[in-house]
Amino acid sequence: MSARLEVLVRPRARRAGLLGFRADGKLMLAVAAPPEDGRANEAVAELLGAALGLKARDLRVVRGQSARAKLIEVTGVDEPELRRRIERALGGAKEKRGD
Repeated sequence: MSARLEVLVRPRARRAGLLGFRADGKLMLAVAAPPEDGRANEAVAELLGAALGLKARDLRVVRGQSARAKLIEVTGVDEPELRRRIERALGGAKEKRGD
């Protein structure tokens, strides 16, 4: 079982985190790592894995290894469960910020 997720990454951000969905359905996220030697991709996998309750190795960049727009394959969850987990993580982020 797996699902795919389109993301738009902001590398070298001051603070890492999930930023929300764009109108086109892509998940925006920020990572502190620079886009060099795959470090930003590793940071994306770690951030999403932690937010989804999965291990970083359960996430793989299948398109966009050197681009801001990426397609991530997530192993261990289906599409509806992936969406629920992201919504839950985004809700928790808003509560922490006080929105």
